[in-house]
Amino acid sequence: MRIRAITLRILQQFIHDKRTMALMFLAPLIVLSLMSLVFNGDDYKPVIGVTGSAVNLSASLESHQAEVKEYNTAELGKEALQEGTLDAVITLEGTSPEVILEGSNPTSNRAVMMILEKTLHDHLPASQGTVQQPVISYMYGSADMKTIDRFGPIMIGVFVFFFVFLIAGVSFLRERTTGTLERLLSTPLKRWEIVIGYVCGFGIFTVFQALLISWFSIQVLGILMTGSFVYVMLMTLLLSMTALTLGTLLSAFAANELQMIQFIPLIIVPQIFLSGLFPLDTLPLWLQRVGLATPLYYGADAMMDIMIRGKGWSDIALDVYMLIGFSLLFMALNVLALRKHRKM
Repeated sequence: MRIRAITLRILQQFIHDKRTMALMFLAPLIVLSLMSLVFNGDDYKPVIGVTGSAVNLSASLESHQAEVKEYNTAELGKEALQEGTLDAVITLEGTSPEVILEGSNPTSNRAVMMILEKTLHDHLPASQGTVQQPVISYMYGSADMKTIDRFGPIMIGVFVFFFVFLIAGVSFLRERTTGTLERLLSTPLKRWEIVIGYVCGFGIFTVFQALLISWFSIQVLGILMTGSFVYVMLMTLLLSMTALTLGTLLSAFAANELQMIQFIPLIIVPQIFLSGLFPLDTLPLWLQRVGLATPLYYGADAMMDIMIRGKGWSDIALDVYMLIGFSLLFMALNVLALRKHRKM
């Protein structure tokens, strides 16, 4: 009987907590649906630039599901490759093609090489029964780039975002449940002053966390780093501030730590899938647009530009402004969310 009583109490507790019930049953279905869309997306269609005599390969490349862009000179093709609009540039002198791969995305590298191999079999003459092997070079990275070098920049952003979001949300929730926030709201302090105070207080610790994670990843784990460490610090700090403001915002809608943790599969997991770990080009258009509305996408994009491509301010400026915009938006929403807690 005593065991039965405990069991019934737990069941009643869950049944009356409609938010927990919804997250328990709906969140896994949403995440699984997202996984299905990501892993069952269309095959990656590389964008290949051709110059010189390689223009003659355009029809064959397109027949093998590549998007082809023709350029008058190899320099124009290389400029497009640097701008990120191409996955590879092919030039042809004689029977041996020269291929420059963008290099930062193994998925696009493999797709380009598979299509090129089929194209060479279709068009180029064989020598002693074998097709002339192309000369391969890389704009960024190299043939022996490790998996951690490719995904490391993204995962640095993911870990920073995840831990700051969770810790800030739970900490701010504890401030509310213990009555500290209510006492602050009963003082002459304005809501925006309370929000900025909390953000600054938590933010000091996020600076040290961002520094530690970045330093450990690059100096200890040896993840590829071709850009400026200062820019890496800037991006991890901005990701931390965005996660901090988002975590404190969502904590206003959680009644306890369990409900705060339950936001993870709905808020964090989709952003990880859409952050660049998988090519967005293979996803449905509506899902690509969802990815463009997530903070982690811009943080991961900038980290890739800095650590793998070695780019500077002009290339990450948009990502910086977007993360600042997200932080300011979440802070403004935090101020509005505090209205429900102020006792008049």
